[in-house]
Amino acid sequence: MDQYYDIGTTNKGTTPQHDIVLRSRRTLEISGVKQVESFDNEEFLLETVMGFLIIRGDNLQMKNLDVDKGVVSIKGRISGFSYLDDHHGEKAKGFFSKLFK
Repeated sequence: MDQYYDIGTTNKGTTPQHDIVLRSRRTLEISGVKQVESFDNEEFLLETVMGFLIIRGDNLQMKNLDVDKGVVSIKGRISGFSYLDDHHGEKAKGFFSKLFK
C-alpha cells in the first residue's frame, strides 16, 4: 500500500511545512529543506521533511539558501523534479552509488 502524507491531519508544529513553487520553469522555491546534499549546474539533491528530492535542469544555480527557515531557491531551466521514495530503493541506490564513485 502506498504511503501518502496528509498535511490536513497532522498537528501544527509536528511536521514542518513543505511547499514547492515553480514559476515559468525558471525559478523554483522549496520550503521544508533539511539539507542540501549535492548540487551542480544540472542536478540538485535536497533532503526535505518529506524525503529526498532531486531537481534536474540546465544552468541551475542556487539563488537563495536560508538554513534557519529551510528555504532554497533555484534558478535556471527546470526540466523536472521527483522524490526518491523507499518504493524506488533500487533507483535511489543507483543514484547514490553513482554520486559516491
